Amino acid sequence: MSGTLYLVATPIGNLGDLSPRALETLAAVDFIAAEDTRVSLKLLNHFEIKKPLVSYHQHNHTSAGPSILARLLTGESCALVTDAGTPAISDPGEDLVRLCAENGVEVFSIPGCCAAVSALAVSGLPTGRFTFEGFLSMTKKNRREHLESLKHESRTMIFHEAPHKLRATLADLAETFGPDRRIALCRELTKLHEETRRCTLGEAAAYYAGNTPRGEYVLVVAGAQPESSAAVTLDEGAAQVLALVEAGTRLKEAAKEVSEHTGLSKNELYAAALERRD
Repeated sequence: MSGTLYLVATPIGNLGDLSPRALETLAAVDFIAAEDTRVSLKLLNHFEIKKPLVSYHQHNHTSAGPSILARLLTGESCALVTDAGTPAISDPGEDLVRLCAENGVEVFSIPGCCAAVSALAVSGLPTGRFTFEGFLSMTKKNRREHLESLKHESRTMIFHEAPHKLRATLADLAETFGPDRRIALCRELTKLHEETRRCTLGEAAAYYAGNTPRGEYVLVVAGAQPESSAAVTLDEGAAQVLALVEAGTRLKEAAKEVSEHTGLSKNELYAAALERRD
């Protein structure tokens, strides 16, 4: 019988964020696969957990993955950890999960910290729909192409960024999306100097032109306004709502759907449709 792979989320700065279930899992598995064994060893030593560590990261995952899988297939259990946050999200852990899925090995997530979700929650920007874009390319051309593909993205966008690249990234964001687009810059989340700066892209670029970026950043950028918002009147929107109602959609849900597509107020659409129907 094969063993089990556990994806164990680790703190992104504050050790107090490691959950009791994560501690129990790390103490119970046969071995731990770590992005950087030196970083993980410090975490384990802090909680007095002694387990064999193997290295698993972007430079060795093609060879380390099959080796870990072979041990899992013999019945051993493994915890996969990154230096900080949730494994398999924007890192090669996804390849190990796929290997396990293809070979009938069970995979369980032990949830905890995720910098992207934490930043989104405190951003003050819409959270209902979002897209995680990870790190942008070091190469200016590739970075510009990536951002250009998101020019009409209406969902809130989340990026990770290192301090030495922040100024260049902010300049490219402002050029692609316009200086008035809203952004939340979340720095050093859960750490001593945690800070969230909410402003426009133009204001962010101006601020960091005179202030040195410090620490790791999560950038939360507002999505584009729906292109059709100015083309539909409230009367036309109300008609669309009633058409959906006639097709079987509840009035409240119909108003919400039309609002998302047109940019019109959900409450105003609801009231207008109700008035027309009555």
